[in-house]
Amino acid sequence: MDFLNAIVAFANFVLVPATSYGAQLALGALGVTLIYGILRFSNFAHGDTMAFGAMVTILVTWWFQSMGINFGVLPTALLALPFGIIATIGLLLFTDRVVYRFYRRQKAAPVIYVIVSLGVMFIMNGVVRFIIGPNDQKFADGVRFIISARDFKTMTGLSEGLAIKASTGITIVTAIIVVAALFWFLNRTRTGKSMRAFSDNEDLALLSGINPERVVMITWIIVAALTTIAGVLYGLDKSFKPFTYFQLLLPIFAAAIVGGLGNPLGAIAGGFVIAFSEVTVTYAFKKVLKYLLPENLEPTGLVQLLSTDYKFAVSFAILIIVLLFRPTGLFKGKTI
Repeated sequence: MDFLNAIVAFANFVLVPATSYGAQLALGALGVTLIYGILRFSNFAHGDTMAFGAMVTILVTWWFQSMGINFGVLPTALLALPFGIIATIGLLLFTDRVVYRFYRRQKAAPVIYVIVSLGVMFIMNGVVRFIIGPNDQKFADGVRFIISARDFKTMTGLSEGLAIKASTGITIVTAIIVVAALFWFLNRTRTGKSMRAFSDNEDLALLSGINPERVVMITWIIVAALTTIAGVLYGLDKSFKPFTYFQLLLPIFAAAIVGGLGNPLGAIAGGFVIAFSEVTVTYAFKKVLKYLLPENLEPTGLVQLLSTDYKFAVSFAILIIVLLFRPTGLFKGKTI
């Protein structure tokens, strides 16, 4: 019985949250890897693009809630999500036309794009904070749990409870649908194949008649959808705070690089590697070991490798190790 309690405790505090967080990072990393693979630069405004899409979705969610419109047991934010995606598409296409297109035509070096994207990042961050404020914003409604810890204890008779939040279930299901749709698009449609050809060899793609501006436009549209969905799912699961999305830039880039920049499959794998690493290293194993060890060997401390304050340091450490020993990542993407 103690062994089962240990497994449930580990699942409740590590497996379930890490799976949800990993799905969110994977969606964010997919956007980063698409931009790097097709547009050939590291977009440092990615985290704040997530914040912008989530912000628009929140504002529309509040508008719906004020009119009494809801989605039943599901969050109203899912109804507002298309509006957030459309607004983010508009923002990214506008930014590309006003900012990035000039440097693309000048065939600027990748480092110039990075510096420009930093400027775009600060502008986006300021706009989001000005509109919605810098503080936590709660917008989740609907049913909170698929199964609560109390119900789990009643069903199983165990002393440890397993709680699965509705936002966790929504995150996992949505991520599966979005990833499946993206891979189908990239591998089965003519436009998707054009994007892959453009990523593999730009000169050869241009010679074969592929319109580069159309590829760029479609890329930004897909990235807008991915970032908005990832941002909203993260906000539903935790809460929305603009600065948090700025901080998410490190684990998202770490996920993309660990998996292999430019490789969509690698971005997904990297997202889960980073998420499980962060959650496992910062989890206090005292409760789990209390069930597994004899009473005289029970730990008195938290048995925690790192405080949760250093969660992002885990991403940074993994990023440095991968860059040193395997720059192409797990799935042999493009080197930086």
